[in-house]
Amino acid sequence: MSILRLYLITVIGKFNIRIVENRGDETMTRYILSTLIILSFIISAGCANSEQNNIKGKDDHTTAMGDIAEETSSMHELPMFLKDQTDNIKTIYKASAASQELLEKIPCYCGCGESVGHKNNYDCFIRENKKNGGVVWDSHGVNCDVCLETAAQSITDYQNGKSIKEIRKEIDQKYKEGYAKPTPTPQV
Repeated sequence: MSILRLYLITVIGKFNIRIVENRGDETMTRYILSTLIILSFIISAGCANSEQNNIKGKDDHTTAMGDIAEETSSMHELPMFLKDQTDNIKTIYKASAASQELLEKIPCYCGCGESVGHKNNYDCFIRENKKNGGVVWDSHGVNCDVCLETAAQSITDYQNGKSIKEIRKEIDQKYKEGYAKPTPTPQV
């Protein structure tokens, strides 16, 4: 039997799993099963680590998960924690800040509702809007593909003319299986 080569590159968060050049069906099966088990665990964990990841006191600028809260003078000034991030992440943060009405009606399925007390997808990016126009940004979305994808899809669909109700239905359908419990976002 010829050499079977399986190149599996999966990037989830900071994980990079590579399986290269496996010989024989038994070895390949073992690697595939091991990889699937690891991926299942990672996906089911979402962005949440455990119940102990609750937001610390008001004066503390981080959560137990390590999320950073940073205030800027307006939504047009991005926080420093985005300085070394990709342009895509910066764009999603800017668009999220400008899409409060939409994203407050869209749940997040990464587990942040239970782990850090988020109520909706907007909370993954913005912790607080100040009366003086200042914004307290939340770094949670930086490292969470579920948060980023939910916001990007919702904003794009809204700009393309879909109603909030239609978008909410699509997001709920997309993440209904294999993801964490959604944030406690009221139905539209």
